[in-house]
Amino acid sequence: MNARPDGDVGAVRVLVADGKPKVRSALKLLLEQDGGVAVSAEAARVNELLEQVSMSCPDAILLDCDLPGLSVSEFLPQLRSLCPRIRVVALCSRPEMQQAALSAGADAFVGKTESPEKLLEVLRECLGAATTENDGKACYGHAAS
Repeated sequence: MNARPDGDVGAVRVLVADGKPKVRSALKLLLEQDGGVAVSAEAARVNELLEQVSMSCPDAILLDCDLPGLSVSEFLPQLRSLCPRIRVVALCSRPEMQQAALSAGADAFVGKTESPEKLLEVLRECLGAATTENDGKACYGHAAS
């Protein structure tokens, strides 16, 4: 992964948003082992996430559907207004949240029980599609298998 959605070449900047420090650490480790990805920020609550996005507008967000603060449907539109080209991959422990996350504006959905390889595949798909498409959704939602 070395092409950013804005067309620049370099590390893809990803914000990791999850309420659990151990999950954030594991995701950060996974992403940083995959060349071309830099974890630009972390957030444990919705207000932190919105602040980080307004300051840095990362290329993508790995977003826990149960992030403390507001519901996904309430804050995803705020994310889009702060940074319209950002790609959002919803990470959820509950597969039944897929439709709600996608309807709220997430670009993709990955169940937390999915393999790390599946998460990276979906993230690559979203970021790759973002470099070639500019109208609406850049990638498809994926259900937990």
